[in-house]
Amino acid sequence: MTILIIEDEIKLVDILKQALKTERYSVDAAYDGQEGLDKALKNNYDIIILDIMLPKRDGVDVCKELRAHQIQTPIIMLTAKGLVEDRVAGLNIGADDYLVKPFGMNELFARVRAILRRRKTTDSDIVSMGDLIMDRVKHEVMRDGKIIKLTPKEYLLLDMLITHRGEALSRKKLIEGVWSPNFKESNNELNVHIRYLRRKIDLKGLKPLIHTIRGVGFSMKE
Repeated sequence: MTILIIEDEIKLVDILKQALKTERYSVDAAYDGQEGLDKALKNNYDIIILDIMLPKRDGVDVCKELRAHQIQTPIIMLTAKGLVEDRVAGLNIGADDYLVKPFGMNELFARVRAILRRRKTTDSDIVSMGDLIMDRVKHEVMRDGKIIKLTPKEYLLLDMLITHRGEALSRKKLIEGVWSPNFKESNNELNVHIRYLRRKIDLKGLKPLIHTIRGVGFSMKE
């Protein structure tokens, strides 16, 4: 499962990223409304956590624009406002749920799980590339008809790569998505995890799917 956080408070984004990763969610982030809208229109996310007060474009505008483009990804709105009319307004523009700051992580997890339970399995829950199949509901990965056991970090890496399939993902983006923005590599952790992932995904005799992009990072493509 991949979650997009659209929030301009960097410290809050870091806290949310770390907390969500402990629940085995992949996390992407945008720090203003326009960047968030662009990412949400371009990529396939399972849930969007969207702050209302944002620079460039506010959360209400972003939510309206996404629904106007027929993007039905569940949206949890965040706001410092606690008035009933504000919550109702958020739901009326197409948001699926509403959280008032400050909130506890357990409450956020409960809202995320509730939204995922309400959703029926759709094409976005099961993604594939060639003979590789990733079931985001079951957290199950298969290739050539065989189930592949992945560690949490390997699963997050694969989820990021397949979400952004065909794109060249920089080392920085992958590290921020799987570890944290402040994580500093000491022993080439990313290379090690990519190597282990390749051993499990790109089996001998099968077409390689994970590719190194020199000077940039990695990409997943056939």
